[in-house]
Amino acid sequence: MHLFSILHVFGTLFMVTGISMLLPLVCSLIYREGDFLALLVSAALILLLGLPLWWLFRKHLDLSIKDGIFIAAFGWVVVSALSAIPFMIHGSIPSFTDAFFEMMSGYTTTGATILTDIEVVPHGLLFWRSQTHLLGGMGFLTLTVIFLPHGMGGLRLFRAESSPGQVLTKEKFHARNRDTMVRLWIIYMVLNLAEILLLCFGGMPLFDSLCNAFGTVSTSGYSPYNASIGHYNSAYFDWVIILFMFLGGMTFVLFYQIVRGDWRALAINTEFRWYAGLMLFFCGMVSWILWKENTYGLMDAIRYGTFQVTSLLTTTGFTTADYEQWPQASQMFLYAVCFIGACAGSTTSGIKIVHYVVLCKFMSAAIKKIFFQPMSVISVRLNQRPVDDTIIHLSICYFIVNIFMVLAGGCVMALTDNMDYTTAMSSVIAALMNIGPGFGAVGPSENYAFISDTGKWFLSYNMLVGRLEMFSALVIFYPSFWKR
Repeated sequence: MHLFSILHVFGTLFMVTGISMLLPLVCSLIYREGDFLALLVSAALILLLGLPLWWLFRKHLDLSIKDGIFIAAFGWVVVSALSAIPFMIHGSIPSFTDAFFEMMSGYTTTGATILTDIEVVPHGLLFWRSQTHLLGGMGFLTLTVIFLPHGMGGLRLFRAESSPGQVLTKEKFHARNRDTMVRLWIIYMVLNLAEILLLCFGGMPLFDSLCNAFGTVSTSGYSPYNASIGHYNSAYFDWVIILFMFLGGMTFVLFYQIVRGDWRALAINTEFRWYAGLMLFFCGMVSWILWKENTYGLMDAIRYGTFQVTSLLTTTGFTTADYEQWPQASQMFLYAVCFIGACAGSTTSGIKIVHYVVLCKFMSAAIKKIFFQPMSVISVRLNQRPVDDTIIHLSICYFIVNIFMVLAGGCVMALTDNMDYTTAMSSVIAALMNIGPGFGAVGPSENYAFISDTGKWFLSYNMLVGRLEMFSALVIFYPSFWKR
């Protein structure tokens, strides 16, 4: 491993983290609720750690894929630990375990919280909490690549955060990696700005608009209120947020291609068609059940059903109602969408639709070959192009590992915290798929405060595994990874 190059990247990560506390500091000055000193001291400490590393090792530019995986796995951990400092200094979250859990949940865009009363936390710290979504939504390392020297191997950092699905959907924007990341972040920030303006236009205060937009486009789910989006009880806000949750679940490559005028890319994109189709199916089914069972009138059933399906399918985790009070049939559909996730190359987590597409096409091709056309060669095609067998095998492996992690994790949580099986399984699904709220004792009207420290650390690891698309967070446990 290139130790000095790794230290330079870590220094850059710390610098980005410390400088990004500027906006929460401004927010703290405006509201004057006693959190300014905690944020200021934290920013100073993080910058003092980052500046020497960034400066002393600035001439070391070599990064291997192993270095990228190491940075991806441990960079998120260290940044989450440093970002927890202001909460501990202020006293809003005095426990390091709880503060780390909250920050890991923020950066990984999970949205699970240990706060029993969000509304008593000062505005500056609430803004910092929501800003972790903004930073983590596109992937913290993609932001870091922008500030690294050209030629340092930013592509290796990007690959360390990628899944097989992103390999299937990636396109080259530009010859230089930094320019690619800049374009991705411009698209991402434009979507955030558009949502902020629409929410403000509907009468939402600027602070709330910023926090909710950060949690929507990044498909994360932190809200400044205990009741989440249900606090506003506004159909206008619900539909605006539904729109941007859906957009956040799209492959960002498509936005770039649309901006360039290439609308054909949208038409031939297999994953997007499945994404839109699954969204319509599940929204329709849940809304129909809510209306049929007289839970809501027709329009409210469509509004609440569409919001919750979109929120869970895109792994956002916002809520407008306690869906555990809904009919069991609707809850079953909501439980199912937790296993899907949206598109690869988006801000979402989860198994991702592209893997289901590959698996379904592979099974269909296998059945045709075995029973109908034994002498033929049937290929799996995506976006009108054949998919390499290696990618198919990776997709199958990715799906199996996800299911294994859920089952094994549920057993761990049941043993660790003596949970009922619904809560144990749901807590792992919500953490691993980066959803946030789940079912049982971690449902939409509950939080994760009651879980033991051991359980919180285990769930924090699951959040990281889910955000790094599984392999980068698991490969570090292979002894061969640490060998020359």
